[in-house]
Amino acid sequence: MDTAPGLFRPITPGAPHRWGGALLAVARRGGLRGMPALSALSALSAAERRAADALPPRRRAEWVAGRLLAKRLAGELLAVAQDGVEVLARADGSPYVLVGGSPVPGVHLSLSHTRDHVAAALAPEPVGVDLCETSSAEAVLRVADHALSPRELSLIGTDRPEALAGAWALKEAAVKADRSGVFGAAPRRIAILGLCPPVLGGRRRAMVWRADGAVLALVLAPGAARP
Repeated sequence: MDTAPGLFRPITPGAPHRWGGALLAVARRGGLRGMPALSALSALSAAERRAADALPPRRRAEWVAGRLLAKRLAGELLAVAQDGVEVLARADGSPYVLVGGSPVPGVHLSLSHTRDHVAAALAPEPVGVDLCETSSAEAVLRVADHALSPRELSLIGTDRPEALAGAWALKEAAVKADRSGVFGAAPRRIAILGLCPPVLGGRRRAMVWRADGAVLALVLAPGAARP
């Protein structure tokens, strides 16, 4: 566990956690090899392998890592064998869970991955999870005018890398829960009212953790339910 002082409380990589009814986990991508019953492409269904094969190699590695972690969580949550779980994508790109070839009703899934980390979350209501490396703070600043209002920037500050990473992760997680997108006007419509603890506008509930050099945000959005 990361015990160094920081803005957000630490979360243990690799271990499942529960928050607000959601089951989530974050892991270093290399650490997934040590998880029981997971062995990269061989753990994917035929449909998942076809989707993976269509991706460039670097993107494929991140995509597979996310699916492996999601399968592990779904197996635990639903008390089923991981090899019976599939994670496929809707037309809008959002992931969903199938068991035995059928979608699982009432289970919402979100995934996130960076170069070094992967995260997954399952919940009975619309959920979004996002990772942002603290080292990406300068990149967040470059696009701050697109995603963050002047009031939010004043709240967050421009010289706190962990806060900037947390703010970006919150915005990304919220638009995932809404099944909208980070491009366009959607991020500006999601107001960050507080950062530590995180408070978002609307009925959304949120939490932020730090794991190694990354920040992990989880957003639950009951009003965003969609088929």
